[in-house]
Amino acid sequence: MTEPGLVDWLSNLIGGAATTLVGAAIGRLMWHSGEVRKGQRRFFSRELLWEIPVVFGMAFIGEAIASYLGANATVGTGIVALAAYYGPRGTEVVLAKWLTRAKP
Repeated sequence: MTEPGLVDWLSNLIGGAATTLVGAAIGRLMWHSGEVRKGQRRFFSRELLWEIPVVFGMAFIGEAIASYLGANATVGTGIVALAAYYGPRGTEVVLAKWLTRAKP
């Protein structure tokens, strides 16, 4: 049996739903940090409060994508974090391109 990874450990510690939200929050925080580095935002600002509903929304969307793809919990958490990093608009663009790709 292999050693559990970070996502497995966190899931065992706080549960799967909370792990999904942590993944989404980390993804969104990475995006927010990039905006801070570019000088678009201050780190602690009112804009940070607007990220809270985005975290929840992107957790739902990312989990749905992971479920559709049949991903395990570890990969699913990564998909949630990636979707949260992209945000609603970025995820919409990626999904639209993926869903409308030419089929042979």
